[in-house]
Amino acid sequence: METKNNYQPTTRVAIVDDHKMVVESLGRMIHESGVAQVTGKYYSLQSCRKGLANEMPDVLLLDIGLPDGDGVEFCAEAMQNYPSLKIIMLTSYKEFNIAKHALYNGALGYVLKNADAEEIFTAIKTVGSGEQFLCEEINLLLKDKNDTKAVWLTNREKEILKYTAEGFTAKETASFICRDTETVKFYRKKLFLKLDVKNMAELIRKAYEMKLV
Repeated sequence: METKNNYQPTTRVAIVDDHKMVVESLGRMIHESGVAQVTGKYYSLQSCRKGLANEMPDVLLLDIGLPDGDGVEFCAEAMQNYPSLKIIMLTSYKEFNIAKHALYNGALGYVLKNADAEEIFTAIKTVGSGEQFLCEEINLLLKDKNDTKAVWLTNREKEILKYTAEGFTAKETASFICRDTETVKFYRKKLFLKLDVKNMAELIRKAYEMKLV
């Protein structure tokens, strides 16, 4: 395949997916295209963490459903630890809330696994240059949603929000979920950010308004 001149062929890409066949075929496809060089292939978040610590790619193709965690949540973790990393979610999930949460957590790209090769190559080049790339399905989905207040919460966040709305203290909530108080406070801060509120009273009021509890 003849490559174009408006991208850097030295772009380093890492792939995270729990299906070895997907990783191998995608890696081979990217290598043969000349779009980028594949410097890492990982099948779990644990192996990805180790890989990122040893060799930092420019672009990370990240699946969502992984055996040892949620790729969307890992996206936030990776961006906190490696701010220059550019992440493309490569997944079969095309739900509005999941896509929005991934972008909220710092992903620059969102591509479905049934995308053709050219779309994946374009995503790598676009995100590699620091620009956002959304596949057509997700782009239309986000544009069609008029409710800009839609919020995606993890199961743990929903659980803590429920106890908070019922009036339990951080210490009491911690005992219910078998965690320490600081963990509950950490999740409450995340809920403040996601629901765009400044205090506990606003959090509870908005949670009821949005029917999150």
